[in-house]
Amino acid sequence: MFSFLLNSPLFYYSCIVLIILISFKWIYTLSKTKRNLPPSPPRLPIIGNLHQLGLSPHRSLDSLSKKHGPLMLIHLGNVPMLVASSPEAAKEILKTHDLKFASRPKLRIPDILLYGSNDITFSPYGEYWRQLKSIAVVHLLNNTRVQSFQQVREKEVALMIDKIENSCGSLVDLNELFFWLTNNIVCMASLGRKYGGSTFADIMDRFVHLLSGFDVGDYIPWLAWIDRLSGLEEKAHRVAKEFDDFLECVVEEHVDKRKEMDAQRREDQDLVDTLLDVQRDNATGFTFHRDVIKALILDVFTAEQILHMQVWYGQSAS
Repeated sequence: MFSFLLNSPLFYYSCIVLIILISFKWIYTLSKTKRNLPPSPPRLPIIGNLHQLGLSPHRSLDSLSKKHGPLMLIHLGNVPMLVASSPEAAKEILKTHDLKFASRPKLRIPDILLYGSNDITFSPYGEYWRQLKSIAVVHLLNNTRVQSFQQVREKEVALMIDKIENSCGSLVDLNELFFWLTNNIVCMASLGRKYGGSTFADIMDRFVHLLSGFDVGDYIPWLAWIDRLSGLEEKAHRVAKEFDDFLECVVEEHVDKRKEMDAQRREDQDLVDTLLDVQRDNATGFTFHRDVIKALILDVFTAEQILHMQVWYGQSAS
Protein backbone atom coordinates (compact mmCIF):
# COMPACT_ATOMS: atom_id res chain seq x y z
CA MET A 1 0.00 0.00 0.00
CA PHE A 2 2.81 2.37 0.94
CA SER A 3 4.78 1.63 -2.25
CA PHE A 4 1.60 2.24 -4.27
CA LEU A 5 1.24 5.70 -2.71
CA LEU A 6 4.87 6.53 -3.46
CA ASN A 7 4.41 5.58 -7.12
CA SER A 8 1.12 7.46 -7.41
CA PRO A 9 1.19 10.69 -9.50
CA LEU A 10 -0.99 12.28 -6.82
CA PHE A 11 1.80 11.86 -4.29
CA TYR A 12 4.33 13.69 -6.48
CA TYR A 13 1.85 16.45 -7.31
CA SER A 14 1.15 16.92 -3.60
CA CYS A 15 4.87 17.20 -2.84
CA ILE A 16 5.34 19.78 -5.60
CA VAL A 17 2.39 21.85 -4.33
CA LEU A 18 3.73 21.68 -0.76
CA ILE A 19 7.20 22.84 -1.86
CA ILE A 20 5.69 25.71 -3.86
CA LEU A 21 3.55 26.82 -0.91
CA ILE A 22 6.52 26.73 1.45
CA SER A 23 8.64 28.69 -1.00
CA PHE A 24 5.95 31.34 -1.46
CA LYS A 25 5.55 31.66 2.31
CA TRP A 26 9.31 32.08 2.70
CA ILE A 27 9.54 34.69 -0.05
CA TYR A 28 6.54 36.54 1.40
CA THR A 29 8.14 36.57 4.85
CA LEU A 30 11.39 37.94 3.42
CA SER A 31 9.52 40.64 1.48
CA LYS A 32 7.78 41.78 4.66
CA THR A 33 11.06 42.06 6.55
CA LYS A 34 12.10 45.58 7.41
CA ARG A 35 15.32 46.78 5.86
CA ASN A 36 16.71 48.41 9.00
CA LEU A 37 17.28 45.07 10.77
CA PRO A 38 20.77 44.03 11.96
CA PRO A 39 22.95 41.90 9.67
CA SER A 40 21.74 38.34 9.36
CA PRO A 41 23.29 35.16 7.93
CA PRO A 42 21.34 33.54 5.07
CA ARG A 43 18.62 31.22 6.34
CA LEU A 44 16.77 28.22 5.01
CA PRO A 45 13.00 27.89 4.69
CA ILE A 46 11.21 26.52 7.77
CA ILE A 47 14.29 25.90 9.95
CA GLY A 48 15.91 29.32 9.51
CA ASN A 49 19.46 29.24 10.93
CA LEU A 50 18.98 26.21 13.21
CA HIS A 51 21.28 24.14 11.03
CA GLN A 52 24.14 26.57 11.71
CA LEU A 53 24.15 26.14 15.50
CA GLY A 54 25.70 22.67 15.55
CA LEU A 55 26.61 20.77 18.71
CA SER A 56 28.30 23.79 20.31
CA PRO A 57 25.94 26.75 19.78
CA HIS A 58 28.16 29.19 21.69
CA ARG A 59 31.08 28.49 19.36
CA SER A 60 28.85 28.66 16.26
CA LEU A 61 27.38 32.02 17.38
CA ASP A 62 30.86 33.35 18.07
CA SER A 63 31.97 32.34 14.59
CA LEU A 64 28.87 33.90 12.97
CA SER A 65 29.25 37.14 14.93
CA LYS A 66 32.82 37.55 13.71
CA LYS A 67 31.47 37.48 10.17
CA HIS A 68 28.23 39.48 10.61
CA GLY A 69 29.09 41.86 13.43
CA PRO A 70 28.53 42.33 17.20
CA LEU A 71 24.76 42.74 16.74
CA MET A 72 23.33 39.96 14.60
CA LEU A 73 19.85 38.68 13.81
CA ILE A 74 19.33 34.96 13.33
CA HIS A 75 16.14 32.93 12.96
CA LEU A 76 15.48 29.76 14.95
CA GLY A 77 12.67 28.36 12.89
CA ASN A 78 9.98 31.08 13.01
CA VAL A 79 11.55 32.82 16.00
CA PRO A 80 13.88 35.80 15.38
CA MET A 81 16.73 36.04 17.88
CA LEU A 82 19.03 39.01 18.40
CA VAL A 83 22.61 38.03 19.25
CA ALA A 84 24.77 40.61 21.02
CA SER A 85 28.45 39.74 21.27
CA SER A 86 30.15 42.97 22.36
CA PRO A 87 30.17 44.90 25.67
CA GLU A 88 28.65 47.94 23.97
CA ALA A 89 25.74 45.96 22.48
CA ALA A 90 25.18 44.12 25.77
CA LYS A 91 25.04 47.45 27.64
CA GLU A 92 22.42 48.79 25.24
CA ILE A 93 20.25 45.71 25.79
CA LEU A 94 20.78 45.11 29.51
CA LYS A 95 20.91 48.72 30.71
CA THR A 96 19.85 51.41 28.24
CA HIS A 97 16.86 49.56 26.73
CA ASP A 98 16.45 46.89 29.41
CA LEU A 99 12.67 47.22 29.76
CA LYS A 100 12.14 46.45 26.08
CA PHE A 101 14.07 43.19 26.48
CA ALA A 102 12.90 42.32 30.01
CA SER A 103 10.15 39.83 29.17
CA ARG A 104 10.42 36.26 28.00
CA PRO A 105 8.40 34.11 25.58
CA LYS A 106 5.87 31.47 26.56
CA LEU A 107 7.51 28.06 26.21
CA ARG A 108 5.58 24.80 26.41
CA ILE A 109 7.94 22.53 28.38
CA PRO A 110 8.71 25.13 31.10
CA ASP A 111 4.96 25.81 31.18
CA ILE A 112 4.34 22.15 32.01
CA LEU A 113 7.19 21.79 34.51
CA LEU A 114 6.78 25.11 36.36
CA TYR A 115 3.07 25.36 37.08
CA GLY A 116 2.14 27.40 34.03
CA SER A 117 5.38 29.42 34.17
CA ASN A 118 4.38 30.92 37.53
CA ASP A 119 7.99 31.15 38.68
CA ILE A 120 10.53 33.98 38.41
CA THR A 121 12.53 32.59 35.51
CA PHE A 122 9.79 32.06 32.92
CA SER A 123 6.92 34.34 33.96
CA PRO A 124 6.46 37.35 31.61
CA TYR A 125 7.69 40.75 32.74
CA GLY A 126 5.05 42.66 34.66
CA GLU A 127 3.67 43.27 38.15
CA TYR A 128 3.50 39.56 39.00
CA TRP A 129 7.15 39.05 38.06
CA ARG A 130 8.19 42.16 40.03
CA GLN A 131 6.38 40.88 43.12
CA LEU A 132 8.08 37.47 42.89
CA LYS A 133 11.48 39.07 42.40
CA SER A 134 10.86 41.33 45.40
CA ILE A 135 10.01 38.30 47.55
CA ALA A 136 13.23 36.58 46.47
CA VAL A 137 15.43 39.62 47.10
CA VAL A 138 13.84 40.78 50.37
CA HIS A 139 13.09 37.44 52.02
CA LEU A 140 15.47 34.90 50.48
CA LEU A 141 18.63 36.55 49.19
CA ASN A 142 19.28 39.24 51.79
CA ASN A 143 22.64 39.22 53.55
CA THR A 144 21.20 38.16 56.92
CA ARG A 145 19.49 35.11 55.44
CA VAL A 146 22.58 34.08 53.45
CA GLN A 147 24.81 34.40 56.53
CA SER A 148 22.34 32.41 58.65
CA PHE A 149 23.26 29.27 56.70
CA GLN A 150 27.02 29.68 57.09
CA GLN A 151 27.21 26.78 59.54
CA VAL A 152 25.35 24.57 57.06
CA ARG A 153 27.85 25.39 54.32
CA GLU A 154 30.84 24.84 56.61
CA LYS A 155 29.47 21.49 57.83
CA GLU A 156 28.79 20.17 54.32
CA VAL A 157 32.22 21.25 53.06
CA ALA A 158 33.84 19.51 56.04
CA LEU A 159 31.88 16.31 55.26
CA MET A 160 33.06 16.45 51.64
CA ILE A 161 36.68 16.88 52.72
CA ASP A 162 36.31 13.89 55.07
CA LYS A 163 35.05 11.77 52.17
CA ILE A 164 38.09 12.71 50.11
CA GLU A 165 40.43 11.93 53.01
CA ASN A 166 38.74 8.57 53.63
CA SER A 167 39.10 7.54 50.00
CA CYS A 168 42.59 6.27 50.90
CA GLY A 169 44.15 7.31 47.62
CA SER A 170 41.50 5.73 45.40
CA LEU A 171 39.86 7.58 42.52
CA VAL A 172 37.34 10.22 43.57
CA ASP A 173 34.53 11.52 41.32
CA LEU A 174 34.73 15.23 42.11
CA ASN A 175 31.79 15.98 39.86
CA GLU A 176 29.54 13.74 41.96
CA LEU A 177 30.97 15.11 45.21
CA PHE A 178 30.32 18.72 44.19
CA PHE A 179 26.84 17.80 43.01
CA TRP A 180 25.90 16.40 46.40
CA LEU A 181 27.67 19.26 48.21
CA THR A 182 25.56 21.91 46.47
CA ASN A 183 22.45 19.73 46.59
CA ASN A 184 22.75 19.18 50.36
CA ILE A 185 23.36 22.87 51.05
CA VAL A 186 20.39 23.94 48.92
CA CYS A 187 18.17 21.24 50.50
CA MET A 188 19.05 22.36 54.03
CA ALA A 189 18.53 26.04 53.22
CA SER A 190 15.38 25.51 51.16
CA LEU A 191 13.63 22.48 52.62
CA GLY A 192 15.06 22.19 56.12
CA ARG A 193 16.69 18.79 55.66
CA LYS A 194 18.62 16.75 53.13
CA TYR A 195 16.91 14.85 50.36
CA GLY A 196 19.58 12.59 48.95
CA GLY A 197 19.44 9.27 47.19
CA SER A 198 19.33 8.20 43.57
CA THR A 199 15.56 8.84 43.22
CA PHE A 200 15.80 12.57 43.92
CA ALA A 201 18.91 12.90 41.75
CA ASP A 202 17.16 11.06 38.90
CA ILE A 203 14.09 13.33 39.01
CA MET A 204 16.27 16.44 39.17
CA ASP A 205 18.41 15.24 36.27
CA ARG A 206 15.35 14.55 34.08
CA PHE A 207 13.82 17.88 35.08
CA VAL A 208 16.89 19.90 34.04
CA HIS A 209 17.34 17.81 30.88
CA LEU A 210 13.77 18.58 29.78
CA LEU A 211 14.05 22.23 30.76
CA SER A 212 17.20 22.71 28.69
CA GLY A 213 16.13 20.49 25.79
CA PHE A 214 14.96 21.39 22.30
CA ASP A 215 11.21 21.71 21.76
CA VAL A 216 10.41 21.79 18.04
CA GLY A 217 6.99 23.37 18.61
CA ASP A 218 8.48 26.46 20.26
CA TYR A 219 10.39 27.33 17.09
CA ILE A 220 8.18 25.84 14.37
CA PRO A 221 4.61 25.86 15.79
CA TRP A 222 3.01 23.86 12.98
CA LEU A 223 5.46 21.00 13.72
CA ALA A 224 4.47 20.84 17.41
CA TRP A 225 2.96 17.38 16.78
CA ILE A 226 6.52 16.02 16.57
CA ASP A 227 7.01 16.66 20.31
CA ARG A 228 3.85 14.75 21.11
CA LEU A 229 4.82 11.92 18.77
CA SER A 230 8.34 11.69 20.27
CA GLY A 231 6.95 11.52 23.79
CA LEU A 232 8.57 14.78 24.92
CA GLU A 233 5.36 16.27 26.32
CA GLU A 234 4.46 13.01 28.05
CA LYS A 235 7.89 12.92 29.73
CA ALA A 236 7.44 16.53 30.87
CA HIS A 237 4.02 15.78 32.38
CA ARG A 238 5.42 12.70 34.14
CA VAL A 239 8.37 14.56 35.68
CA ALA A 240 6.10 17.47 36.66
CA LYS A 241 3.78 15.03 38.47
CA GLU A 242 6.68 13.35 40.29
CA PHE A 243 8.15 16.66 41.41
CA ASP A 244 4.75 18.01 42.42
CA ASP A 245 4.10 14.96 44.62
CA PHE A 246 7.50 15.42 46.26
CA LEU A 247 7.08 19.16 46.86
CA GLU A 248 3.52 18.71 48.13
CA CYS A 249 4.83 16.35 50.81
CA VAL A 250 7.57 18.83 51.73
CA VAL A 251 5.13 21.73 52.09
CA GLU A 252 2.68 19.60 54.09
CA GLU A 253 5.51 18.60 56.47
CA HIS A 254 6.25 22.27 57.09
CA VAL A 255 2.58 23.15 57.57
CA ASP A 256 2.13 20.35 60.14
CA LYS A 257 5.34 21.32 61.93
CA ARG A 258 4.28 24.96 62.15
CA LYS A 259 0.96 23.95 63.75
CA GLU A 260 2.87 22.28 66.59
CA MET A 261 5.05 25.34 67.21
CA ASP A 262 4.18 28.21 69.50
CA ALA A 263 3.66 31.74 68.19
CA GLN A 264 7.34 32.61 68.62
CA ARG A 265 9.10 32.98 65.29
CA ARG A 266 11.81 30.45 64.59
CA GLU A 267 15.30 31.72 63.92
CA ASP A 268 16.25 28.81 61.69
CA GLN A 269 13.52 29.23 59.10
CA ASP A 270 14.16 27.69 55.70
CA LEU A 271 12.84 28.79 52.31
CA VAL A 272 9.53 26.94 52.64
CA ASP A 273 8.87 28.53 56.05
CA THR A 274 9.55 31.97 54.63
CA LEU A 275 7.23 31.44 51.65
CA LEU A 276 4.49 30.15 53.95
CA ASP A 277 4.89 33.35 55.99
CA VAL A 278 4.49 35.42 52.83
CA GLN A 279 1.37 33.42 51.95
CA ARG A 280 -0.04 33.94 55.46
CA ASP A 281 0.65 37.68 55.50
CA ASN A 282 -0.85 38.04 52.00
CA ALA A 283 1.33 41.09 51.31
CA THR A 284 1.49 40.49 47.54
CA GLY A 285 -0.82 42.00 44.97
CA PHE A 286 -1.99 38.56 43.82
CA THR A 287 -3.22 35.31 45.37
CA PHE A 288 -0.14 33.49 46.61
CA HIS A 289 -1.19 29.95 45.74
CA ARG A 290 0.72 26.89 46.90
CA ASP A 291 1.72 26.25 43.28
CA VAL A 292 3.62 29.56 43.37
CA ILE A 293 5.50 28.35 46.46
CA LYS A 294 6.44 25.12 44.70
CA ALA A 295 7.44 26.98 41.53
CA LEU A 296 9.82 29.22 43.51
CA ILE A 297 11.36 26.19 45.21
CA LEU A 298 11.94 24.63 41.79
CA ASP A 299 13.62 27.86 40.65
CA VAL A 300 16.15 27.53 43.47
CA PHE A 301 17.00 23.92 42.62
CA THR A 302 17.12 24.64 38.89
CA ALA A 303 19.53 27.54 39.42
CA GLU A 304 21.74 25.30 41.56
CA GLN A 305 21.79 22.56 38.91
CA ILE A 306 22.48 24.95 36.03
CA LEU A 307 25.33 26.57 37.98
CA HIS A 308 26.78 23.14 38.66
CA MET A 309 26.51 22.21 34.97
CA GLN A 310 28.15 25.49 33.88
CA VAL A 311 31.08 24.95 36.23
CA TRP A 312 31.51 21.34 35.17
CA TYR A 313 31.21 21.95 31.42
CA GLY A 314 33.46 24.99 31.74
CA GLN A 315 36.14 22.81 33.30
CA SER A 316 35.62 20.13 30.66
CA ALA A 317 35.89 22.66 27.82
CA SER A 318 39.13 24.08 29.20
